[in-house]
Amino acid sequence: MARLEIVKYGDPILRKVTSRVIKFDKSLKKLIEDMFETMYASEGIGLAAPQIGVSKRVLILDVDYPSKRYENEKAGKEENIYNPMVLVNPVIIQSEGEMESFEGCLSFPDVFFKVKRYQKIIVRYQDILGKERKFESQGDLLCRCLQHEIDHLDGKLMVDKPVSEAEMIGSLKEAGLDQVTSPPASAVLG
Repeated sequence: MARLEIVKYGDPILRKVTSRVIKFDKSLKKLIEDMFETMYASEGIGLAAPQIGVSKRVLILDVDYPSKRYENEKAGKEENIYNPMVLVNPVIIQSEGEMESFEGCLSFPDVFFKVKRYQKIIVRYQDILGKERKFESQGDLLCRCLQHEIDHLDGKLMVDKPVSEAEMIGSLKEAGLDQVTSPPASAVLG
């Protein structure tokens, strides 16, 4: 396994829509192993492939990992959900409601602000062997983290969904990221 560098805000790869995974082979397994090593070393609870410079539709999560960044959060009690998780080619197929909560991101070091998310989602994805699966998540850390990482796969960032633009700008300014420019998702989709 290898710890990889996390891509930071401003890098154009964070604004690109990722490619579907077609081959479920050793290279995918190696990518996922490297992603876990990188996420745990960075004290994260989720990581999407674009955050390590890979434009593939792969994300990992471990909301039960004892991260200092989220020590006051608890994962929900969804049935048949086991941490850590690997989701390949995930898509939100149903959503409802709305919630607001503070979020951070490994691609935005030391930045936290309130973000709007769906209260409940149903996600369809493939596991590491390519088997189709789906599950529902509602109103908790896992639900928010899933949406955050799927957004990365779609070229969207948490700065696209702030509850308060002033709060977001203040947080970016404190972290020294207020002068960083990142093109809007629409600019790199075509």
